[in-house]
Amino acid sequence: MALWAAKLIMFLSLFRGTPGSAALDNCVFLGVEEKNSLYEDGDVICVKGTMTFAIKEINQRSDLLPQLKLGYHIRDSCDDIPVALRSCPLFFKNLLLVKQPFQFRSVSYFASCSCLSDQREFPTFMRTMPSDAFQIRALARLVSYFGWTWVGVIGVESDYARFAIQLFLQESVQYGVCAAYTHFYPVTLSQQALDKLLNMASSKVIINFSGESEMQGILKEIGRWNITGLQWIASEAWATATLLWEKFGDLLTGTLGFAIRRADVIPGLEEHLTSLRPSDIHKSGFLAEFWEETFNCRLNGSVNSHSHGVGNYLDRLPCKGTESLDDVYSPYSDVTQLRVSYNVYKAVYLVAHALQDMSDCKGGKGPFSNGTCADPKHFKPWQVRLVLAVLQVPVLPGERGNPSAVLTCTRCSEDTWPNRARDLCIPKTIEYLSYHELMGIMLCVVSVLGACISLSILAIFFMYKDTPLVRANNMELSFLLLVFLAVCFLVGLLFIGEPSDWLCRIRYPAFGISVALCISCLLAKTAVVLMAFRSTLPGSNVMKWFGPNQQRASVFLGTAVQVIICLIWLLTSPPHANSNTDYHSATIIMECVTGSEVCFWCVLGYIGILACMCFLMAFLARKLPDNFNEAKFITFSMLIFFAVWITFIPVYVSTAGKYTVAVHIFAILASAFGLLFCIFAPKCYIIILKPEKNSKKHIMQR
Repeated sequence: MALWAAKLIMFLSLFRGTPGSAALDNCVFLGVEEKNSLYEDGDVICVKGTMTFAIKEINQRSDLLPQLKLGYHIRDSCDDIPVALRSCPLFFKNLLLVKQPFQFRSVSYFASCSCLSDQREFPTFMRTMPSDAFQIRALARLVSYFGWTWVGVIGVESDYARFAIQLFLQESVQYGVCAAYTHFYPVTLSQQALDKLLNMASSKVIINFSGESEMQGILKEIGRWNITGLQWIASEAWATATLLWEKFGDLLTGTLGFAIRRADVIPGLEEHLTSLRPSDIHKSGFLAEFWEETFNCRLNGSVNSHSHGVGNYLDRLPCKGTESLDDVYSPYSDVTQLRVSYNVYKAVYLVAHALQDMSDCKGGKGPFSNGTCADPKHFKPWQVRLVLAVLQVPVLPGERGNPSAVLTCTRCSEDTWPNRARDLCIPKTIEYLSYHELMGIMLCVVSVLGACISLSILAIFFMYKDTPLVRANNMELSFLLLVFLAVCFLVGLLFIGEPSDWLCRIRYPAFGISVALCISCLLAKTAVVLMAFRSTLPGSNVMKWFGPNQQRASVFLGTAVQVIICLIWLLTSPPHANSNTDYHSATIIMECVTGSEVCFWCVLGYIGILACMCFLMAFLARKLPDNFNEAKFITFSMLIFFAVWITFIPVYVSTAGKYTVAVHIFAILASAFGLLFCIFAPKCYIIILKPEKNSKKHIMQR
């Protein structure tokens, strides 16, 4: 009925020994819950008993899982999604499954939302409950058959109702049926919400997608308003709710709907359900409440908190201990209308047969590659998922033949994916940052533009190389920096296009070395500024030890460390191309894997060390005379550099596929543009637009 999260409340686990053993080996989700209400349909409230019965029955069989015993954990969902989600982490914590719990195959007995049929979004979800898509088609044909072409469509605010109504509106068009109105009401029905809902009822024929409790609130209000003559169309969630028919039968006269298919009686289930004794139920609030209400007595040490303090609870006599469900009628033990419970029964057997199939290697025909099978005591979660994905429907005890068609499923290859009808394997979408898509084209244009601007500034500086401004700011290092910035811009192009091993092995070292060259140039320029003013002190000859040769050597020495890191990276665990299908099952992400993560972060870390040294030296030299001083501009450029790369790291880690590559290119381009404009834009402005300031007199005035 609701989304699967609200229903994954009973947890089936495999034990190495007996069901009471503490040594948990492996586990599989089953979609079963314990309801927190005594007044549900009898078929619904006995799902817990059906679950325990199926496990007990399997454990007693010698032909099914003879080497394993099944056990279970149960948590109360209160039929509420937030409560269910709070209960799930308890399983994960107890079973050390916190990191990736939804890697496990989940099997639901009651989740009918058509949205769950999307295997891309829910690749590990299975169910023994039909999708709402079948019910919706039948409802559309039903209203068309009776000539009801003007109907109201309402539903509780949930994924179940939203997807169901959307499907109905699509299907009904084919039969000439129009929606007079559609309306979603909140789960907790306030008086204001009820008034708004009933004021909208312009059609006498109303389809309602909701649960029993929401429908009960609506019918109470309809009775209070004395509204009659409504033709209700029921969704399966409340079509067989006996409480509604007992309380509001006069308001529901003529109601039509579809229910879950009823199954034959499960042999032995009634005896199992009626075998409960007071000694069995003290630890369960649900069973304690059920027992006390059924026999109008009070259990000693009861954990039931629902009846305490209500009515004459404290006046009840203690339970004798001789009460028996055989002596009374209870919807709990009524097995004549098995619908939901049978889905639970099938779900348990579905998992049991999967475990049996994956460990059966008779004749070398195991379910895995080369006919191998799994160790039933030490299997892997992916093995269970794989076997469940290709099941034949098992014949259950007491069935006369197989109730469903047995399908022979063939698993698609790694580079293909099933089509929507699941009868054909189609090629998966291949994803990488291409030169032919808009994002790739834009990044390519910006990279080339940045390189062209760098070379244009280099040409300007070369034309004006004899002017005081160019000569005063270490002309040779400026030329080197502009060349290295142009290279840095062009390195971004290596990140675009389909990855290959050789491209990946060029891409990362080229990035690391080009950025190291740029920062090393800036470091040398900053050192020159500091030493130039240091040399003006009396008796100082420091510039004699840091002339042009030493400056060039410092640039290449600073870069040599990065070269060594990259060589170690390429020789030990180099980057390589990889086809990634883990992120999205229907997409193959072509990507460059870094190989050694340590080396990749060492490359980034060394760039960070150079940048920190450059920033510190530039910060110390920022207050030296302006006309000679580049340190102020270098400080600004380093601040931009830090801002870009500090932002880059979390974004890089949290993205995937071509967007990871785009983020990397953007960081390279943004930091390179920051260096280019902060350092060279002011000089170009003076050279081109203010040539009168490009004079020795102006430069020497301070």
